[in-house]
This record gives sequence, structure tokens and C-alpha cells, in this order.
Amino acid sequence: ISGRTLLVTGLVAAWGLRLFYHILKRNWGKPEDFRYAAWRREWGKWLIPRAFLQVFMLQGLIMWIIAYPIVLNNTTAGGNIGLIELAGLTIWLIGYFFEVVGDQQLRDFKASAKAKGSILQTGLWKNTRHPNYFGEATMWWGIFIICLPSASGFIGIISPALITYMLLFVSGVPMLEKHYKDNLAFQEYAARTSVFVPWFPKK
Repeated sequence: ISGRTLLVTGLVAAWGLRLFYHILKRNWGKPEDFRYAAWRREWGKWLIPRAFLQVFMLQGLIMWIIAYPIVLNNTTAGGNIGLIELAGLTIWLIGYFFEVVGDQQLRDFKASAKAKGSILQTGLWKNTRHPNYFGEATMWWGIFIICLPSASGFIGIISPALITYMLLFVSGVPMLEKHYKDNLAFQEYAARTSVFVPWFPKK
């Protein structure tokens, strides 16, 4: 087993275990996610076939595409850790920081008394409306760069490109922001804060 294979496998394991624990802790004993509940209402009699195709089969395909750089890397003989791998690791760590810290800041805010009727606008949330989504996409760009030296590694760009597109335009940002479309405080916050890539807030 090459050093690059061990590195990629370790990073993906750390990402998956952390996300599993975060979602389990956040959702244990709580109602169904509002996005799935909305689909349940909208799909009506087509719920079962659409859920099978759109939730399970489509997400299975998406997961395979996102994992494609790992497949390319782990089927390539050799692969030591060099400058490209270290650059990718640095990008992955930046993404991990944004996802973990962003999630923690949101969790702490929701547990505080000031959360009711207000919007989190401090910490990482001051510079991006979705630091955890930005972190998620950034980690997969890091994985792609680490796997770039593997055979046909550049094809793996489909992975971070897809997840960035999904988060920005399909299942991440749009669905969450639609939930707050009638919230005046959020609209004021959105008017001055970058939607995805961290940046200085507008005055």
C-alpha cells in the first residue's frame, strides 16, 4: 500500500466518521429533516418511485462520482507523498477547519438563549453564509489534488466539480436559503455576506 493511498483513505475515514457523529448527534430524537418532509408532501402518490430513484439511486450514483478520484488513486500502483500531495492535504485541512468549526459555532449558537428569532452572524458565519458547505467542497478539492498524480488522475476533477455544483445550486445552499426566504433578518444578513467563498462582509 502506497503512502498516497494511506493518506487518502485516512482523510476520507476522518471526514466520514466526523460527519456521521455530527449528524447523529444533531438529529437523534428529532423530527425528519424539513427537506425530506417537503419532498414527501410534494411527491404525493409518486413518493415511493421518486424516493427510490431520486433519493437512493441518484445519490448512489453521485457518491460513486464523488469517490472517483479515490478509485483512480487506490487502483494505481505506487504513489509516495510529495509536494502535490502536501498541497492537497493543506487544502483538505482548510476545508476540514471550516466544516468542523462552522458546525460547532452553529451548534453553540442554537444552544444559546440569543438564538431564538436571530441569525448567526459571527465567527466564520460573518464571512460566509455557509462555512460548513464551503468546507465540504474544499475538502473534496483537496482529495482531488492529492490523487492528481495517480493514473488518469485529472479525470477525477469531476468529483469536486460535482459536489461544488450540488452544494451551490441543487441540494445545499438553495434548499436551505429557501427555508429562510421570508425571514427578514436572514435577508439582511444575506445582502452583506458572501454566499459561499469566505469574504469580507459588505458595509
